[in-house]
Amino acid sequence: MRMPDSSTEMTGLTMDALQARSLLQNMFRAAIDAAQPSLTLAAHLPERPRGRTLVIGAGKASAAMARAFEAAWPWPVEGLVVTRYGYAVPCERIEIVEAAHPVPDAAGFQAARRMLEMVSGLTEDDLVISLVSGGGSSLLPLPLAGVSLEDKQAISRALLACGATITEMNCVRRHLSAIKGGRLAAACHPARVCNLLLSDVPGDDPIDIASGPTVADPTTRDDATDIIRRYGIDVPRHVLDALAGEAAETIKPGAPRLPRMQTALIATPRLALQAAARVAQDAGLPVFVLGDAIEGEAREVGKVLGGIALEVANHDQPFPAPCVLLSGGETTVTVRGKGRGGRNVEYLLSLALTLRGQPGVYALAGDTDGVDGQEDIAGAMIAPDTLRRAWQLGIRPQDALAANDGHGFFEALGDAVVTGPTMTNVNDFRAILIAR
Repeated sequence: MRMPDSSTEMTGLTMDALQARSLLQNMFRAAIDAAQPSLTLAAHLPERPRGRTLVIGAGKASAAMARAFEAAWPWPVEGLVVTRYGYAVPCERIEIVEAAHPVPDAAGFQAARRMLEMVSGLTEDDLVISLVSGGGSSLLPLPLAGVSLEDKQAISRALLACGATITEMNCVRRHLSAIKGGRLAAACHPARVCNLLLSDVPGDDPIDIASGPTVADPTTRDDATDIIRRYGIDVPRHVLDALAGEAAETIKPGAPRLPRMQTALIATPRLALQAAARVAQDAGLPVFVLGDAIEGEAREVGKVLGGIALEVANHDQPFPAPCVLLSGGETTVTVRGKGRGGRNVEYLLSLALTLRGQPGVYALAGDTDGVDGQEDIAGAMIAPDTLRRAWQLGIRPQDALAANDGHGFFEALGDAVVTGPTMTNVNDFRAILIAR
């Protein structure tokens, strides 16, 4: 895990600042490490079937999940999972395919089509292991009849830029898909299906993890249409016509086509926050978890958490300092400027502007999959001198926020946090350290 090099990027900071940054980095590492499939998956294995064992899956952690399953499953197994480019790990019996994220590509399209073919013709003696993690929505882009891959790509870009929540985005994706919203599960009938899920969504609802390819969906195509209209997304007429058709309806709970199914969450955002909390507690700091399902515009969340941090630092309310404030979830960014977006860096830039250099307050925010928005950068860090160093470089923090250019801002300061592929994905990690 590559983090800022203290010998080059922290020049001029006090030892206390070095210690604060080091502690935040260690907490982020612990959050990522705790959610590794190699540590969590084996405890959720189903009974061995009389027939075949077939593994399918998609997501940024799906290849690591496949390797963990192979290591824990001593019997014959075959299968196919699709993961993001750069996130593949070697497996002996399960095929790993790489595809694009967050905007889908032809490799993901072909993998999705092959996956549907693989599960056809199964019997009630067979077992399907579905390994699903965040990112699977983009990695299994099999469009509904009448919708092209190019349509899906354009709609994905629009959803990413409009500020829609992950729940709203996935509702639209499910109803424009030939494989999501329980359709892949229905294709497995009459085999038994065991869903092993790694959650990256607020609330840990299985239907929102990779748009729920192997779980039933209570939402409707009308819900998807309302979301498109709510955000003013420009969708071609033929796509709206497809969405209005009966074929756009997903598999509902209790549908006869659903196979026998069991579902387990092998890792969640709360698990990661608990691991980070132990690191801070071992250092003698009280920890307060503000929630693992915080949503909303990233810059607004930055203002709110910044206000809380100022109350703690100046008035010991609602928590006494020193302490650490932890939170998770998935914020959104409505991209209006020419920047590259990224919800964690946008949150941090807004947080820094709210804190205005408050002494003794440091923060780190990053996506546990190592990718903030569309960048191979996990997130960044801020310190009491963040704004001052930016002004010295001729950078106006408020202008950077207005342009949605958090990535450019923190790269210029040398405060970006780069982890590389983490092989897990339990959503955003946010930590604010308030020292005396």
